[in-house]
Amino acid sequence: MIDTLMNLLLRCRHRRLTSPLTRLSINGVPRGNPLVVCLDCGKQFEYDLSEMRIGKAIDHSHDVGVVPPRPSMPPTTKVKYAVLATVPVAMVIGAMLKTKKVSSEKNAPPMGEQRTGNPVAPAKRPEKK
Repeated sequence: MIDTLMNLLLRCRHRRLTSPLTRLSINGVPRGNPLVVCLDCGKQFEYDLSEMRIGKAIDHSHDVGVVPPRPSMPPTTKVKYAVLATVPVAMVIGAMLKTKKVSSEKNAPPMGEQRTGNPVAPAKRPEKK
C-alpha cells in the first residue's frame, strides 16, 4: 500500500536496472527465476530471459532476495567493537587536554612576577627603601 502510494507520488520509471540475476542456494545451485533490480528505488522484478522483458514486481520479504541475509553479530562481538572504538577516542581527548595544559603553563608568568594590564610595558617592581 505505502509502496504503491510512493510510486504514484515519486513515479520511479525503473529505467536503470541491473543485469539479470539468479538467486543461488548455499551449494551454488540456481533457485527460482531470474530477476532484475531497479538501481533508483531498489525494487525487484521478475525477468523473462526468452522475451528479455521485465515481469511483475517481487515481494520484498526477507525470504526473497538476491543475497541471503547475514545473521547479526553476537552481543559479545558488539561490545568488543564498542570498547575498541572508545580507546582511540579517549586517547585523542587525553592528548588534547595535555596540550592545553602545556600551553597554559608556557603562557603563565614566571614565579614572583605579576602581569600588568599593558603587555608591552615591563612589570614594575616595588623599590626597596
